[in-house]
Amino acid sequence: MPPDRQNEEDRESDRTAEATRRLALLWAPTEPKTRGRKAGLTRDDVVGAAIAVADEGGLDALSMRRVAAALRVGAMSLYTYVPGRTELIDLMVDRAYSELDLPAPGTPWRPALATYAREHWNLYLRHPWILQTNMWRAPLAPYVLDAQEAGLRILVDEGTTERQVVEIIGVVDNFVQGLARGAIAENRDRENTGLDRDAYWMSMNSFWEDWFDVERYPTMTRVWEAGAFDEPDGPFEPSLERLLDSIELTIEKARKSRTP
Repeated sequence: MPPDRQNEEDRESDRTAEATRRLALLWAPTEPKTRGRKAGLTRDDVVGAAIAVADEGGLDALSMRRVAAALRVGAMSLYTYVPGRTELIDLMVDRAYSELDLPAPGTPWRPALATYAREHWNLYLRHPWILQTNMWRAPLAPYVLDAQEAGLRILVDEGTTERQVVEIIGVVDNFVQGLARGAIAENRDRENTGLDRDAYWMSMNSFWEDWFDVERYPTMTRVWEAGAFDEPDGPFEPSLERLLDSIELTIEKARKSRTP
């Protein structure tokens, strides 16, 4: 069999029905045709209700039945608009990413990257359920790819290699996601216990007198006495600035290596 024909057949075999359905729903959406009277819902209504359910209770609370109850319709009627829960989550993620105010092309890299990071940070705090999805398998959706395009565009002409650009954006994404997960967990514990972080650590004060050994942990003691564990501005902004400093050094080094 000719190579081109073989490659074409291989590509066709990779086109699973599930992937085709998921991608078509994201890239070529059409409102379903309904018989009889005009439909009282739209797909956007379904996605919006699903986001509200997930915002309140996370993805564990998300079901077609819960979304239908929020819309005051029968659960089976939702399948007219969305084939299933997997496709619904794809649409929810893409709708959430449409909220991002991404940096405009031509913005200097440092403020652009800071905006990129802050926008994602705020997005995750508004919609914590996003971080319950597999971020390494984010849906191939328009607004999700817009965000990735914006991130890569920030650095692609700053002197680093294309591979370094991908690595740096990956570090920024992991940094933001990691801090957001911590902040979300803290918010959840505060709601469940009624104690904010300061109040929680105050409740554990007896540990330092009864159990903490300064000889076993001399470095920790030194750092604590210097006030380094204090976070007057919260964990995000100071850490972001340190990360941007490191990225700046990487860019400067890359530029020097390319200078004749």
